[in-house]
Amino acid sequence: MEGEKPVSLICTVVAMDHTNFCYRICSVCERTLPDTIGNNTSSCSSSALCKYCSFSNAYNPGSSSSKRLFRILMSIASDTKVFVVIMFDRAARVLFGCSADEFFDFAKLHPFAVETAGEVLEGEMLRVTLSKPKNGNAQHQRVMSVVPLRSGFRPAIETLRELYGARVGS
Repeated sequence: MEGEKPVSLICTVVAMDHTNFCYRICSVCERTLPDTIGNNTSSCSSSALCKYCSFSNAYNPGSSSSKRLFRILMSIASDTKVFVVIMFDRAARVLFGCSADEFFDFAKLHPFAVETAGEVLEGEMLRVTLSKPKNGNAQHQRVMSVVPLRSGFRPAIETLRELYGARVGS
């Protein structure tokens, strides 16, 4: 597995896991922060501070905040195989059209938005570049880049705003 080059392929989105679509990191040191309330959309709450930054910044407590990043587990199908892959923030922003923080805030107002986003993306044709996981414990190939192939593709957040009748500022 080591040393294998990334592979580009054309595929279709089969399904997206909507139970855990983001994770939190410290906005200062970018360390992953622990989930505080389980593995759903509320797990990305921003109440916990980074123990490293708040410790090293004892004279200015509370200055360490968090931000959310996408971590999407999804199934894609090529012409010969179905893959379960993981898509992190940079690639997921292409499909969602917004940051994970913005999508999380939208999902708080519209509880089924994460599930609906998965349904909106189902069937989309994509060109993806997959790489083998660098971490020995990782189970799934990683999506390094994604390019939607449909000429009328709209990011999920645009479709959701239209569907839910939400204004751009909400």
